[in-house]
Amino acid sequence: MNIRAFVLILAYVLFAGGCADKSAQMQYNQSADHWYNEIIKAIVIGDLEKADAFYVSLSSEHVASPILSEALLILAQAHMNEEEYADANRFLDEYIKRFGSTLKNEYTRYMKIRANYASFSRPNRNQQLILDTISSTKSFLDTYPNSQYAPMVESMLVHMELGEYLIDKNIISLYEKLNKGDAAEFYDNKPNRIYLEEGEIIEPTVPWYRKWFEW
Repeated sequence: MNIRAFVLILAYVLFAGGCADKSAQMQYNQSADHWYNEIIKAIVIGDLEKADAFYVSLSSEHVASPILSEALLILAQAHMNEEEYADANRFLDEYIKRFGSTLKNEYTRYMKIRANYASFSRPNRNQQLILDTISSTKSFLDTYPNSQYAPMVESMLVHMELGEYLIDKNIISLYEKLNKGDAAEFYDNKPNRIYLEEGEIIEPTVPWYRKWFEW
């Protein structure tokens, strides 16, 4: 390699390294508005991983910024739109932890119920999550009886109780097969079964290829 070629290569490496350092430098010590705008841009193009990373920068560099609350709700909604309910719940939990005493707490708790409800895509699964969400849904209705979200929450509650009913029905069937009558009777006498059995329930259809993995 001649000296001229070596000098050119060295100059390119130094230039590229300088650009990289400058680019890296741009990724910290920015204003809250800058990070908020970057979050929105990333959401618009569908890059939620990058949006989440920008939020980390926002929350790290601007701990007390009022923009944090809006960013959390926007990210939660964006993840819900992509059916990424675990991530949505993560941002909602952080919102409740940071800003739980604000007026938007009602909306946030509704969003969390909605995110959990939307995650129940398969019968006979997520039993504990269903029970926990039913409990938090009833708590929401007790706390906000006149909420504008009450009709939607009540509708979700009925669907979740139907889901619990069908799970219990399968548990009863399993215990009966195992000759455990006392356990089957316990589930058969649960209060929610009494009023649900008064109506006509259409059970969900499970595809043949999933029946092997369901009860």
